[in-house]
Parts: sequence; structure tokens; C-alpha cells
Amino acid sequence: MARPISKVAPQWWDYTTLDEELLADAAKLTPEDLLQLSRPGFEVRIFDTLEELYCAEALEYIEAWQQSTPDNPCGICGPIGPTEQLPLVARMVNALGIDLKKLDAHFWGMDEWVDADDNPVPVEFPLSFAKADKDLCFDRIDPKYSMPTANLHFPTGDLDAYSKSYDDIRCLVMQGGQGEVKHWAFNDPPKREGDYIDAPPPPEVYRELGTRVTDLHPMTVIQNARTSGGGYVPMVPTRACTVGPKETWKAERVSIWHPGHHDNPFGMRLSALMISKGIADTSVPMSLLADHPSVTFSYYRGGIGTVETEMH
Repeated sequence: MARPISKVAPQWWDYTTLDEELLADAAKLTPEDLLQLSRPGFEVRIFDTLEELYCAEALEYIEAWQQSTPDNPCGICGPIGPTEQLPLVARMVNALGIDLKKLDAHFWGMDEWVDADDNPVPVEFPLSFAKADKDLCFDRIDPKYSMPTANLHFPTGDLDAYSKSYDDIRCLVMQGGQGEVKHWAFNDPPKREGDYIDAPPPPEVYRELGTRVTDLHPMTVIQNARTSGGGYVPMVPTRACTVGPKETWKAERVSIWHPGHHDNPFGMRLSALMISKGIADTSVPMSLLADHPSVTFSYYRGGIGTVETEMH
């Protein structure tokens, strides 16, 4: 049976092309059901307050950096959505006096916008992710504790060197959010073209994708305009550079955070159900994490919401 055409972007694959029974099952899940989706290799956690959620997210940075040594350097890859944890990270480093330079701690940025010529945007670009990381976290760390600039890895310039850094240094945690198109970083669903007109690429093909410049699904463009620019779509690039599944599988653990405003109640349920049940489909890139050996989903209870018809 032919798969449906996307309801939102006919030239693309996305979750609206999935089997309706699977979508209906996801819509029914309660917060308690989400907790029951935990299995070996996939943990679901729910935090009752945003303060707890973002504190726990920030602590992942601290715990990763404290394990680093000059003989065995390691670090964490972090997102720009969410960002609320970033000032907390800087405050914790300063309060605890954690000498990131002495520990040889590392950080990877997940993604970055590119311009019309596919060149990464400069730090001065208002939406630059590297700018946000520095403004919200790294420039707030006391200089006597800050890590060397060489230990900050962003997917700009030499992308092969960025990718190779995951072989040279242990990435203990790849942290991320979930976008409305069910991506982490900018690992969006593929276009419906070429060999993949009738079915999206198999997971093993998508898994081979490394750090790259890629087209963004229309839902991603709209979302970034909404969350970062007041809905002003013309200012949002339609291509970006992203860490790939290839590097993601080199991270020892993948940690996804759901405060409730990056994706909707339905989407936050769907990806968890698919990962729990081992349903990997590239129309829902997040579902490919079903094959990663260690994945954690952390939800804010107040952001889980319900999937019901509401008329206001």
C-alpha cells in the first residue's frame, strides 16, 4: 500500500505519512503511559517543575566535564533548543570552581545556519547558534575556569575536522531538543525525490549521514521563525549545517529534553512511542534513536499537555 502524501509539505517525507493506527496510538498516551515506555537503552523521565528540568539539564554539562582529564579528554554536545540551561551551566562552573582548562574539557555545538553560499554565518549574525552558546554560557564563565577556544567545536569551516573530533575526544552526552518535524539538531526528514519517491530512505542509509549542510523541512523554517524571530520567516535561512547521525552514534548517550514549547503534545508522544517499540522510520528522524544503545527523554510535566480537540 502506497504511503500517504505529506499534509504539510508534499515534496518531503514527515510524520504525516505514517500509518494512521500508529499516529492514533501515540495521541492516546498519558504522562503515566510515557513513563511505561522506558526499556533497557531508553529511559523516560518526567520533572514536575521547569527549575528541576533545566537544573538537571545543566548538570549533564558539569558531570560530563568533571569526568575529563588531560589523558582522557571528554565533553558534551549541546543544543540551542532548549537554551535555558546555558546560563545555569556557567553559574555552576563559577560557583563550584571547576577548572575546565585544567580538565581539558570539551564542548560541541550541534548546528549552525549557513548563508546563500552555504558558508556558516558569522557570530555577529543575530540567529547564530555559536553566538548564543557564547553569550548565554561560555562568555559568562570566569576566565580562570574557561576552556581553551580550541576545545569549543562548532560545525563551521572544516566539517571533516569537526566530525573527526568525535573520534579524537569522547563525547559522553549528545544533548538535544525535539523540533516539530521530529528532528534533533537539523537532522530533518528527507525530500521525496529520486530513489525515495515511494518510500523514505531506510534507516541504515540515513544513519550514514555525517556533519553536512542540508535543506530544512518547511516545518523547521516556520518553527525557527516562531521560536527565535517572532514568526518573521524571511529572516530564517532555509539551509543549515548540522551534526549527523554518524557522529551521534559516537556519543555514549543521547539526552533529549522536552520543556513543551519546541514540539507539541502529539509530537512528544510519537517519538517516544516509536523509540520504545523499535519503530525506526526516517520520516521521523528522532525514531532512529531506537537503535542507539543509550537514550534518555526528559519531560516537563506541565509541558506534556493533551492531544484533544479544543475550541476556544
